[in-house]
Amino acid sequence: MAIITISRGSFSRGKEVAEKVAKKLGYDCISRDILLDASGHFNTPEIKLVRAIHDAPSILDRFVQGKDKYITFFQATLLKYLKEDNIVYHGLAGHFFVKGVSHVLKVRIISDIEDRVRCEMEREKISAEEAMRLIKKDDDQRRKWSHNLYGIDTADSSLYDLVIHIRKISVDDAADIICHAVA
Repeated sequence: MAIITISRGSFSRGKEVAEKVAKKLGYDCISRDILLDASGHFNTPEIKLVRAIHDAPSILDRFVQGKDKYITFFQATLLKYLKEDNIVYHGLAGHFFVKGVSHVLKVRIISDIEDRVRCEMEREKISAEEAMRLIKKDDDQRRKWSHNLYGIDTADSSLYDLVIHIRKISVDDAADIICHAVA
């Protein structure tokens, strides 16, 4: 396997894991680069791509094809990167776009809500209540998006080849497990 996608909830330390895996394997680590490349290539504001991939579809979106166009731009750009192999992708919706590709290891990183809230509080300098509200809102948007577009729940472990609970395993150990899985 030469492609690894890492899915995670916000503040679940998936970015750290992805970067360590890429460094250990000598792979490229990509995430936001996809959005920037798609934005430039398709002459589309980055925020429109982010909203299309992150925000749950509204009633209006079901009748307007604009959002589908932006998702297609993102998918085309991601697949362009992935055809090069030796890639670790972490970020929005990667595992949805490689469904059925045999040489992709799909990993889900999960973390306890308390740990995620603490990370959000530290990063944004906000209260625990505000951090919890933001995380739940983000999780809800992601769940709605995947359900509306693909009829699946991102938390469904059967979508992934490997699920790692980051509280029980350190970031370094998680990276080692993933590297071992592709060896």
